[in-house]
Amino acid sequence: MWSVLFTATNLLAIAGWLLLAAAPRKPAVHSLIMYLGVAVLCLTYTVAFALFLTGAVDPVRAAGAGQPGFGSIAGVRALFASDGGVVIGWTHYLAFDLFTGLWIAADADNKQFGRLVQLPFLLATFMAGPVGLLAWLIVRERRARARGRS
Repeated sequence: MWSVLFTATNLLAIAGWLLLAAAPRKPAVHSLIMYLGVAVLCLTYTVAFALFLTGAVDPVRAAGAGQPGFGSIAGVRALFASDGGVVIGWTHYLAFDLFTGLWIAADADNKQFGRLVQLPFLLATFMAGPVGLLAWLIVRERRARARGRS
């Protein structure tokens, strides 16, 4: 089950990223990415996370994993001590990175950065989330300041 969900979420995210990089930036395309990409990933995450935390799915974790939780490194490690935990965590990354890429693209369009200029930031965000976002925040600053921070 988890390998199928892993593959499905990856394919959905990749489809969203391809649309973001190559499709015309029209409201319908943005909505498609937002609701059939980001929102479906968020829904998948929410349902899987709730079922996982209640023990309804994947209640078996690696031996010695400890109690799952967010208050310590050991607790977070225990959350990822099963295929379910890894897939749920990965889905979290996919959803937030795609949302961030969508924001970067819209912000770049608003500030009149060309598509070729945007692509390295989108690729960096796709591959390493916060690295791409940080790079974009640095590059956009001068234009944001010149346009009154909009």
